[in-house]
Order: sequence, then C-alpha cells, then structure tokens
Amino acid sequence: MTDDVAVVGAGLTGCLLAYYLARRGHRVALYERRPDPRTAVAERGRSINLAISERGLDALRRVGLERRVMADALPMRGRMVHPVAGEAVLQPYSADGARAINSISRGALNNTLLDAAGSEPNVTVHSEHALTGLDTRTGALTFATPDGEYHAKAQVVFGADGAGSAVRGHLLAQEGIDETLDFLDYGYKELTVPPVNGEFALDPGALHIWPRGSAMMIALPNPDRSFTCTLFWPTGGTASFASLSSPAAIERHFRTHYPDLVPLAPSLVDDYLTNPVGLLGTVRCAPWRAAGSVCLIGDAAHAIVPFYGQGANCGFEDVVVLDRCLDETDSWERALELFETRRKVHADTIADMALDNFVEMRDKVASPVFRATKAVEHALERLLPGRYVSRYELVSFSTVPYADVRRRINTQHRAVGGVAALLAGGIAAAAARLTRRTRR
Repeated sequence: MTDDVAVVGAGLTGCLLAYYLARRGHRVALYERRPDPRTAVAERGRSINLAISERGLDALRRVGLERRVMADALPMRGRMVHPVAGEAVLQPYSADGARAINSISRGALNNTLLDAAGSEPNVTVHSEHALTGLDTRTGALTFATPDGEYHAKAQVVFGADGAGSAVRGHLLAQEGIDETLDFLDYGYKELTVPPVNGEFALDPGALHIWPRGSAMMIALPNPDRSFTCTLFWPTGGTASFASLSSPAAIERHFRTHYPDLVPLAPSLVDDYLTNPVGLLGTVRCAPWRAAGSVCLIGDAAHAIVPFYGQGANCGFEDVVVLDRCLDETDSWERALELFETRRKVHADTIADMALDNFVEMRDKVASPVFRATKAVEHALERLLPGRYVSRYELVSFSTVPYADVRRRINTQHRAVGGVAALLAGGIAAAAARLTRRTRR
C-alpha cells in the first residue's frame, strides 16, 4: 500500500528522508520555502562547512549515496591548533592518526541530496512554498507561493524545516507541545582564506582551530582549495562582534589575536563588515509528534550547536532510525511513536555533548594538560584496542547511540580511576616497605 507523505523542508535531512521514503514506495511531496538552491544565488556568509563522519556516512551508504556525496568531501584527520605565537600543532582525532572526519560544503551536499530525491519518480519537489497553515488532525497544508496560496493534503506530514520550524510552530499552537530554545551569547561570522598560487594556504588534511578563550575560529578546506573560516565570538560586550566596526579596528584585532591568518585572508575586512552574524542555539521539544501522523525530525525536533560536528550526522541518523521503525511496525502511528521513544534520549545527549565540546575547543585544546590527557587517552586505546575507546572516536567514528557513548565513557573513566588508585596504593605500600627496611 502506498501512502502520501509531505516532507516540509528540503534541507539535508528533508531530502534524505524523501529519498528513503520514496525507495520504500511512498509518494512524497517535498516542500521548501526558499528558491531551488541549485539555481538560486547562495546567501553570503551562510555556507558553514559541515563535518560528515560515520553516522552520516552510514545513512548515505545504506541507500547508495555515499560515493556521490564523498566526491565533494575532504578528509580531516585531526585538529591543527594555532596559538597566538609559535607553530601550529596537529592533534590527531584517532590513536592511529588514520581516521578522519570529512569537510563538505553544506550547499554542495544539499544539492546532491536534492538531486537524488528529485530523481525518484515518487518524489515531487515544490520550491518557494512557505508553510502558512497546517491542520494536524487532517493533514491539510497551506503554503504561500509566488503565484498565491497553494493547498495540499497528506496522510503523514514530516517537519524537516530546521531550527525555526514552521511545522513545530503549528504543533505548539494546536497541540501544546513543550519547547525550549536556549541561545548562546555567542554568534558566528564566516570569513574566507582563498588559494595561494592555486594551492591550499593551510594544511587541507586538518580542521584548523584558533582557540582564544573567550573566542574561537575554525577553518575547513574546500575542493576549490579555499578554506571556509568561522569566527565564534560573543554577540555583545566590549570584546564581541559589536565592538568592531571600522576597517582599522578589524585589522588591528586580527593582527593581535590571529596574526598568522591576516596575510592569508585578503578579503578579511570586507568579509567581516559584509557577512552577517548567525545565532547559535539548542532546540528541545516534546513530544515530537501529534495525531499519529505529524512528526518532527532533524533540527526541527532537536537543533544543536555545531561544536561536535554532529548536526547533519544526527539528522541523517534520525532517518535511519525511522526507516528501521517502519520495518518493525504496521502503522505510521506506531512507527512515529517508536521513533521518538528510541531517538529522543540520544538527541538530548548529543545536544549536551556539543555544548561541552564548545568549551573544550574554545578553552582547552591549547592547554598542555589537555594535550597530555589526550596522549594518555590514545595510549590507552593502543594498549586496550576495542576495550578503551575515546568519546570523540565513539561519537565520530561509530554508530553507537549517543547516550550509550556517554554511559560507556563514564564506565571507562571509573575503571581507569580505579586502576590508577590501585597503582597509587601499590606504589605507596612499596615506598612504605622500602622506608621500613632502610630504617633497619
């Protein structure tokens, strides 16, 4: 039996969801409020690069899209940490230095997934359709389009329309779901490092990071040999985006805090003055579904800050979990209920981890103590392969559910702490025995 499905939002998760559902035999209408991104001019300063890792790759691999997507990706095997003075230092992501996350343009990835979804005969793509009305009980939808109002109806409606989800807004109004929006007092601004003589200006095999305590900048490589840089800084105060306005002040600030970047970024001042400041926040809501036939997915259900590189990966993993739920049930209502039951705790967990990783990236990665801790962690991974695995590896290079990762890391830390205590006790006892013998 074929069901009619409306997917509101043709971003990353919405396109992949439409593709998965079409391959199951469902007729899918995919709606997007913006113009078709494959033909529209990209919005300046909004193309933050993504880091695709194993969870996202697993979702793509299951439907044969991994190779198409990875054609535009560049592997990054560690963090290249840039101090204010001195040489940059590479911190590998894995104990063997071989595993990598993959830099890819959000726009390029979206276009590839939209092409894939649109190529399915069961998928109809509707661009410039902004959702203005949704009856959660009947599945009736109303959209504003350049040609006037457009009305549609679907048996099942998915809200895949991002952190500012219009579908979630209708669930709030009609179903009284709970919603929490937690915005950081930090924003982000995009900058660019172009190629130098046709080559990368920085090592393309790393995610570059400039940790500065109250601020941070990262840079990810692009296939055209440029780097997309993202500056994270408070949105208010004496040291913030609001505190720099003149070209001279901007250049002076970057020469002081990011001296190695300035000669590599000729458009730095123009980028800073022109590109917008984006907001960073976490969205939590419950429940994700209503009436047995409307469901939120991806950022619409659980937007997170970008500091673990898991936003897209988490959304793609949502699609895999939903697909499994559909395999195990005989109704949409039961599948959606099972999807939320299985997924919400893990979405909440990665939201917390992403906030924790912001502090790590901004404040800790340049610390000698942090580097020593990572060295010990990698040594334990080599000494106890498969038995001791770092949190970063479990999150980025496995599909172990996020909450299970947290439980495993807590268990490992207790075990290592216990061993350390036993070793310390043994050393103390041996020292005491040696002291007694010496006194004799």
